[in-house]
Amino acid sequence: MDATDDLADWLRLTLTPGVGPQTARQLLSAFGLPAQIFAASPSALRSVVSPAITAALLKPVTPLMQADIARALAWQSQPGNAILCLADQAYPQRLLDIADPPTLLYVQGHAHLLQRSAIAIVGSRNATAQGMQNAEQFADALSRAGLCIISGLALGIDAAAHKSGLRTPAASVAVIGTGIDIHYPLRNRGLALRLAQEGCIISEYPLGTPPAANNFPRRNRLISGLSLGVLVIEAAAQSGSLITARMAAEQGREVFAIPGSIHAPLAKGCHQLIQQGAKLVESADDILQELSGSFAFMRPPATSVSSAAPQAVCSLLENMGFDPVHLDTLAGRSGQDIASLSAELLPLELAGQIEFLPGGLVQRVQ
Repeated sequence: MDATDDLADWLRLTLTPGVGPQTARQLLSAFGLPAQIFAASPSALRSVVSPAITAALLKPVTPLMQADIARALAWQSQPGNAILCLADQAYPQRLLDIADPPTLLYVQGHAHLLQRSAIAIVGSRNATAQGMQNAEQFADALSRAGLCIISGLALGIDAAAHKSGLRTPAASVAVIGTGIDIHYPLRNRGLALRLAQEGCIISEYPLGTPPAANNFPRRNRLISGLSLGVLVIEAAAQSGSLITARMAAEQGREVFAIPGSIHAPLAKGCHQLIQQGAKLVESADDILQELSGSFAFMRPPATSVSSAAPQAVCSLLENMGFDPVHLDTLAGRSGQDIASLSAELLPLELAGQIEFLPGGLVQRVQ
């Protein structure tokens, strides 16, 4: 049997109705390679799995399944594409350590990145300007220290982290919740193409799998599983980022969270994690010190902040503080009318120093 036949059997196993990763591992443990599973007797199969799954395994390959297998084999034969099974030496070691590793991984891009020491960065799809800046800065510092950036290719924090990771040799890996041939969300299609060329994209789902709500929480175990730790940047009290953090803790990974204003909805998830034992971080060094025994890192160069801002701007920013503040309140603090204040705030917004929030609020971007 050649490698193509072997991979075809692995694909058939994962495409068999009722056979998920846990059932597949039970079968592989009992019989060996997939070819031996399909050659097993009905009684032998029933001793391991249910009669319904036994019947599904004994059925001849349908034309539809054969077409799906052929499509996957054609896809993996293209340059830069690969399908890794649990028995492959290239299968990421860190995923073998989690409770529920995928039977197959569809990989596009540089598969060797899956073996690199990594940090996951996740957060809100509707991130604030401050959150986006935090994601970019933390991802930049951590990747320059040698950590590959893992995230989920969503809008907001994920996208910002991926982009920063791709600027360094450590690169970035995206774990997606669709078939690897599906671009989702479409607004990140350009980023996905970059990741496929300069980084790596992986999925456990068969080609053509569309976006489905239950796929994304499940893929989060791979985001955390590939990483030494998970950094959460801006998360609502109920969010997918908290699922990733919970899975990280269950897998024995470190969990980090950036605190925010007590008035900010997107800080509540991070505060909840900190209350539950996540490490509060204010800089990339906080994370690197925690992980110092897990990998050899290069310390990123220190950065300095310019103090050349005009006195009037400094005064206005001091009056603003770091919490969201209503324009009326800020006008009272600064002794200006709303019109004059708005005129001074506009260039600060264009410069990325502040952002306007719903409800007449404005917030300083650190």
